[in-house]
Amino acid sequence: MSAVLIDGHATADGRILVELRLNAPKSLNALNGDMIAELQQHLVQCEDNPDIVAVILDSVGEKAFCAGGDVVGLRSDCLAGDAEAVATAFFEAEYRLDHTIHSYSKPIIGWGSGIVMGGGMGLLCGCSHRVVTETTMMAMPEITIGLYPDVGGSWFLNRAPGRTGLFMGLTGARLNAADACFVGFADRILRSEQREDMLQRLLQSDWDGDGFAAVQGVLKTLEADARVDSQSAVRKHFDLIQQLTDYSSVVDISNAIFAMDCRDDQWLSRAQKSLRHGSPLAAHLIFEQLKKTRHLSLTEVFQDELILSVQCCLQEEFFEGVRALLVDKDGAPAWRFATIESVEREVIDSCFDIPWMEHPLEDL
Repeated sequence: MSAVLIDGHATADGRILVELRLNAPKSLNALNGDMIAELQQHLVQCEDNPDIVAVILDSVGEKAFCAGGDVVGLRSDCLAGDAEAVATAFFEAEYRLDHTIHSYSKPIIGWGSGIVMGGGMGLLCGCSHRVVTETTMMAMPEITIGLYPDVGGSWFLNRAPGRTGLFMGLTGARLNAADACFVGFADRILRSEQREDMLQRLLQSDWDGDGFAAVQGVLKTLEADARVDSQSAVRKHFDLIQQLTDYSSVVDISNAIFAMDCRDDQWLSRAQKSLRHGSPLAAHLIFEQLKKTRHLSLTEVFQDELILSVQCCLQEEFFEGVRALLVDKDGAPAWRFATIESVEREVIDSCFDIPWMEHPLEDL
């Protein structure tokens, strides 16, 4: 079974529009090595074909666009072999794919309906036109598995308004469609049943001119008819988020989040709980990574993320987080440090050491 389904549709003016659909609905379309490789191959071929005018990136099933990387498989492979080599190969391929999407020369319409987390955010956020629906649930919950928001998270979280990106990274806060548009992770809100109408309108469009403008025109028209009732919790709590994150250390920020009384607010309460039960080491890495990459280019961000992601595997914090949440599912990770205050500075610094003689993404 192919990890990615590809369908070509003839446009009214004789061009081709290609649909690429992630095909692992039982795992909520979690990204594995085969899926990453097939997506990369198809995208390169579509870009090289002058008859193909645009790509729709979607998935099989209604529950999820992509719930993240196949971290269970990655953990298993790392434990069974050379963890550095395995982690390097996986993350290098994933980040090359994300970079390809970000820098694509043709329109890519990302249909981000359902669950969009982790690696799925890396795919969707790079698309030229990012669509969310009434069923969209976004998050970067890596702190719960001893990791940090990678797949370009260092880029797009830093570009969210104010310090909302830092808050989302530390708390794994869940976003709906309105949140996604407010923070800049999506462009349009449509109803999920408009998917077929979107395809048909794109096929009837004029592709002789600016393809990006053609897609924008279709989505703008559909959004005007969508009328999705979606309220943004991030917008509602923006001032509070600014207040909570207005400190120079992650210890002070976390203490402020822990101290807030959010018993009557489910969204804030869930965010607080995620930070409280997340990896203390990961909290430091999230804070340091966002500070370190704030002014870097997209290419430099992916290069930096590869270093930190591989080091997270070598520290084994990530393995323990995945075990507790997704393998044994006991919900009781034995984190390396008991509290955010107790994390040792030398351990944090070691996670940013380059583990190779030559950087695998030097040519990106």
